[in-house]
Amino acid sequence: MAGNNLQSDAVPRIVVTGVGIVSPIGIGKEAFWDSLSQGVSGIQADANISGHPLGAKVNEFDPVTHIYQKKFIRVMPREVQLGVAAASMAMKDAGLERGDLDPYRIGVEFGASHISTSAEDLLDAARGLKTVVDPERFASQFGSANMDQIGPLWLIKQLPNMPACHVAMEHDARGPNNTITSSESSAILALAEAVRIIERGAADVMIVGACSSHFDPVEWTRVTTYEQLSQESDPDRACRPFDLNRSGTVMGEGAGAFIIERYEHAMARGATIYGEVLGVGAGCDGAGLENRRQGTGLVRAIEHALRRSQLTPQHLGHINAHGKGTVIDDLTEARAYHRVLGSVAETIPVTALKSYFGHFDAGAGAVELVGSILALRHRLIPHTLNYRTPDPECRLKIVRGEPRRMTSDIALSVNRTRMGQSAAAVIRAI
Repeated sequence: MAGNNLQSDAVPRIVVTGVGIVSPIGIGKEAFWDSLSQGVSGIQADANISGHPLGAKVNEFDPVTHIYQKKFIRVMPREVQLGVAAASMAMKDAGLERGDLDPYRIGVEFGASHISTSAEDLLDAARGLKTVVDPERFASQFGSANMDQIGPLWLIKQLPNMPACHVAMEHDARGPNNTITSSESSAILALAEAVRIIERGAADVMIVGACSSHFDPVEWTRVTTYEQLSQESDPDRACRPFDLNRSGTVMGEGAGAFIIERYEHAMARGATIYGEVLGVGAGCDGAGLENRRQGTGLVRAIEHALRRSQLTPQHLGHINAHGKGTVIDDLTEARAYHRVLGSVAETIPVTALKSYFGHFDAGAGAVELVGSILALRHRLIPHTLNYRTPDPECRLKIVRGEPRRMTSDIALSVNRTRMGQSAAAVIRAI
């Protein structure tokens, strides 16, 4: 791999020109970065979170303030509101408004997780429901009167493609539009697809991002059936990625979005450039327990991203880790780094941003990716919170105690699902 030729002349250079963020540690890029750089956590004790002691909520978010098409707010669940707000912030940050560009040349790629049905949507209908003994008699017992109590737009609210749809309507983006539903890896996979769309000339500008929330009671109940959650009552000991005494993750919510376009297009309109997307890769563990234990999918994703970037592991300045904070997920991630990066894995600074705002599937990956972009912008690596005792089985150079100045302007950001679907992005500061 060549070290100096960062992009082939035959491949368009894709750059990031705007970011938007709605997170437990800040709404807007300034508030978000202030919290990251100062080590301020968004994880808080909250007895009202379905009986669980800890969570990371987005406080003081008013959709009316951030969403232009106010008539649509009533059919937007919480996570969709967060995503649309983040996308609008990114467009504003990029200096783009309706009418500035051909709407057919603006597309949307958005990641989404499971969007739960709110209990309130079905409450009126459920009140008149008799106990169903015989499934064949369900229709007669439920009755048309009960069906009439369900709002006609009930189903639309929970479709996973609605964040991308609402973002497109908000900005009159008539170009390619797609939704990625691959849990934590969704945001980077959305970035990969958006890059390909621009490279093949189907759009000039793409709005990319992801959103999710775990605080609806139905959603919280679903997630707690399979997720290893921290049982700590102290927020400062809750989410501890790669720490020897980590006990689980913390549920959160949020959304991140960014604007990407060709370098020449950005320069022609005088846009501010945050960084360049050098390469994106994907992979999956596939079959076999050993593949899952060794993080085979993440290994392949990183290999592909580096190959696409024409870089070697030695070029990486830092890693923005998935860092979920669970015992097995962190260990698997560390094994993958050692497999793909070799001895360099123990020398590259690693930060894990979930220690600030917890875990929330697709949205967390997008928030972390925005964190990577801003870290490159400020040439500063945020430190991992709550990291006290190194895990000898992980053997990683975790940034701890305080932020660290960058010695290289190239970052690797990764995400991985519990089923092994993995994605990695290599980004360079400009």
